[in-house]
Amino acid sequence: MNLTKSCQYLLILAFAVACPSTLVLQAHAQTMDPPKVIAFTRELVKPGKTGAVHDKSESQFVQAMANAKWPTHYLGLNSLTGVSRAVFLIPYDSFDAMEKDNAATMKNKTLASALDHASVVDGDLLASMDSGILTYDEAMSYKPAIDISQMRFLEVTVYQVKPGKRKEWSDLVKMVKGAYDKAALGDVTWAVFDLAYGGDDGAYFVFTWHKSLAEIDHGMLEGKDFDKALGADGLKKLDELYGETVASANNQLFAVNPNMSYVPESWTRQTPAFWKMPSASKASAKKPTP
Repeated sequence: MNLTKSCQYLLILAFAVACPSTLVLQAHAQTMDPPKVIAFTRELVKPGKTGAVHDKSESQFVQAMANAKWPTHYLGLNSLTGVSRAVFLIPYDSFDAMEKDNAATMKNKTLASALDHASVVDGDLLASMDSGILTYDEAMSYKPAIDISQMRFLEVTVYQVKPGKRKEWSDLVKMVKGAYDKAALGDVTWAVFDLAYGGDDGAYFVFTWHKSLAEIDHGMLEGKDFDKALGADGLKKLDELYGETVASANNQLFAVNPNMSYVPESWTRQTPAFWKMPSASKASAKKPTP
């Protein structure tokens, strides 16, 4: 497929995929809007300590959360591209909810003690770790509600917008959304998050979830429909606006790791072949929130 530069940029932004984007871990599988806040942690694992070794270490956190019947859930993912790393995503309704969750964790002495122990064990496997907080941008998102329990892959594109170009960035996204509306590609969706803490100002994270990687193949085939909807003049304008607005873009692909995820029990009952049910008899610990 021949793609213009503009279309290439847009396929990075939305990728014309066949599933929507969100990150609410609900007790019952259903389509929901994204959370207002996401706390994330990135772990760079030492060479030779990835795979089953790291999974075993992380399972201590999952077991402890299950033992405590903790109400806050999280997803663990492994990178398929870029530097080998594990990423943990924790959704919250607000910053206040995040504060209360952290306070409740520390107040639970059994859980707090196990957290310390598991963190030391896991820390021996890591080369480095960092964290940040994202906030949901509804205006820039496009039909983002999904059943997150069915998703197996996450595509994350980070756009660094040039200083003073937020309005132009907003205009660019509006053009993209308008073109997809005109093309009537009903399965195209994405969710946008601003990096509130943990990095440079002006960074936008675009989340696109997939049930399978075959959805990426399907999305690429729809590029011509997008080009047609925008037209030659529109593509030229979009190309110019992109160059004026975006300093850099980085696209990465991750796979959901059920061994490192603490999800609602209903998920494990619905899809036991994928989601793991922790045993309540093992030692307790908790994946720390940033």
